[in-house]
Amino acid sequence: MEKKISYKDSGVDIDEGNVLVSGLKNLVKSTFNENVIGGIGSFAGAYALPSGFKNPVILGATDGVGTKLRIAIDSNRLDSIGIDLVAMCVNDLICNFATPLFFLDYYATAKLDSKSALEVISGIVRGCKEASCALIGGESAEMPGMYHKNDFDLAGFAVGIAEKEDLIEKSKVKKGDILIALSSSGIHSNGYSLVRKICFEKLKLDFSYKLGEQELIDILLEPTKIYVKTFLQCKDKINALAHITGGGIVENLPRVFSKNLGAKIDKNAIRSQEIFNLLSKYVENDEMYRTFNMGVGMILVVDKNNADNVVQNSGGYVIGEVDESGSVGII
Repeated sequence: MEKKISYKDSGVDIDEGNVLVSGLKNLVKSTFNENVIGGIGSFAGAYALPSGFKNPVILGATDGVGTKLRIAIDSNRLDSIGIDLVAMCVNDLICNFATPLFFLDYYATAKLDSKSALEVISGIVRGCKEASCALIGGESAEMPGMYHKNDFDLAGFAVGIAEKEDLIEKSKVKKGDILIALSSSGIHSNGYSLVRKICFEKLKLDFSYKLGEQELIDILLEPTKIYVKTFLQCKDKINALAHITGGGIVENLPRVFSKNLGAKIDKNAIRSQEIFNLLSKYVENDEMYRTFNMGVGMILVVDKNNADNVVQNSGGYVIGEVDESGSVGII
């Protein structure tokens, strides 16, 4: 009699998925707070709305980590890429004055390896703790027909809450407001296709190449900084926030301006890391500033009377001010 074909024969191992779920229960539970209802294993995560809001609005954000993931896979350094996933989502939420509440992840791979998956999820847990949000659910998918070998992809989903009257409005920003830069931890999670082309195709560097005191792999996999705690500390004195992601300063900062407003930024004030100096040898200046964050992970727009206080409490520094030019100039 001909042998019947199992799901495992097709490349999907249900038992390995069960091992993963079993291994991550305590990790996930460590992010819970009093608003999480139940545990993992249900069909959906449940989260009670926090009390104390007069007119609450729920906001959502979703993102991935781009081809930074390729470097993490190729170097088999999977423990921090989950921090990037959380950061890219929650940093967007706070730009709309939302406090992150909970997070969900999606992990899709060619062949599920519970050990590797747990490394990735441990990073997501660390990111959630840094952002003070709960990891209440997720999904792992084993898809041998879609991915190959050790490849996998990640997507993240964050939900936050804000008072309706606190939602950022471009009318809050005005001429004379001060721009305060919060330093990035490096490249964060944008522009890695260009980074890889320069570092590995053109220059043929290896992961152990030294740039200053650090190896290249450590620089490239430095996790995206999470700015939630800084936002919550300075929230009442901020008129707007711009998360500097793909498009750089020149495309993200205008998103918080009304039609006639712009800004002048002092290029010499920006504190860029050495990796950007290396990349700039092979990329035009304008392209650098519309691809990379250039050392600035978030820009806070504040009233000039609040600038000193925000600088002191955020660890940021002044890079320019709002004008009526209608564009962002880096000079």
